[in-house]
Amino acid sequence: MAVFTPLTAPEVQAFLAGYDLPGLARLEPILAGVENTNYQILLVDGQRFALTLFERHRGGADLPFLLGFAAHLAAQGFAAAHALPDSAGHMFSFLKERPAALVRWVAGRGLDLPNAAEAAQAGSALARMHDLATGFTQRRDNPFGPARWDQLLARCQEAGTPEWAQALHALETESQALRASWPRDLPAGPIHGDYFPDNVLFAGETLSGVIDFGFACNDFFAYDLAIALNAWGFDGAGQALPDLPEAFLAGYGRVRALTPLEAAALPILLRGAALRFALSRLHDQLFHDPLWRVIPKDPRAFFSRLAYFQAKSGATPMPLA
Repeated sequence: MAVFTPLTAPEVQAFLAGYDLPGLARLEPILAGVENTNYQILLVDGQRFALTLFERHRGGADLPFLLGFAAHLAAQGFAAAHALPDSAGHMFSFLKERPAALVRWVAGRGLDLPNAAEAAQAGSALARMHDLATGFTQRRDNPFGPARWDQLLARCQEAGTPEWAQALHALETESQALRASWPRDLPAGPIHGDYFPDNVLFAGETLSGVIDFGFACNDFFAYDLAIALNAWGFDGAGQALPDLPEAFLAGYGRVRALTPLEAAALPILLRGAALRFALSRLHDQLFHDPLWRVIPKDPRAFFSRLAYFQAKSGATPMPLA
């Protein structure tokens, strides 16, 4: 979550007029994240919501999938942050020329440094999400899947920054290697796509909900697991946390067992997930607008992850720029 588009209280109050809700009491920006503009909304009766403006989905074409998937999970008892329909039954409308949704507030906190018990709970929740996802029939291709890596690389190379030249060469080499060996025909369906500790909330010691479905798409369930292991198995600087991947996998396996093909593909998928976030974070560094109220995340933390997974699979580790 972040703030790219500033909002005023009168603008939000006008937006809320489309809902059967009491008036606005307080409006607070949420500065974490990298994808959309988010505000916490407190109403006069004490209800809380997250108001999300979708910055990279200006036309709204992807939102029936993104919002529909979260609503599908919530309807089956999964604690997913999902949009509240307005008085006309629409899950989103437009505010300042951007699609906007009022998302039910999930109580809890994201984690800076999870422990093994929290990782196990998160693994079980992801597996349950994958089990429930199979009933959602809408489709969205992965906008950051292997087919898009070359486009991200080319755009980063256009920036022509010498500081990143060595890293970009290494990422291009890795992209070619992974796309040549990328698995096929693994179990697939809707995935979260961004299952990081700050998107999995805890109330006390108990997992209370999952937020931010902005990267949801169709892909391999094992790829979603690989993204999660990249997120939960390392600290903020990209240093491995040895006990957490095992705890996360154990929690996942208690709900959904990996097939032999998924287990065999996991080393490649782990490298692919590290590459995906290395590329997107590098892109956001190179094309950051200083007027945005968001701090781009350092891609070097995912260079470290990629080098770690390359070394474990016997490949030459990426140089850490």
